[in-house]
Amino acid sequence: LPASALAGAVFMVASDLLARVALAPVELPVGLVTALVGGPFFLYLLKKRKVT
Repeated sequence: LPASALAGAVFMVASDLLARVALAPVELPVGLVTALVGGPFFLYLLKKRKVT
């Protein structure tokens, strides 16, 4: 559980940094960056899950 909290914090800091520097004069919303990364990852987890 502590590793998951640390990974989430690192992910949010990295997303914030990317949102600030991706389009230099304009700052993207952090939610947009997390959705662009988290959405495909969530779909990957759904496809990977075995149906029993």
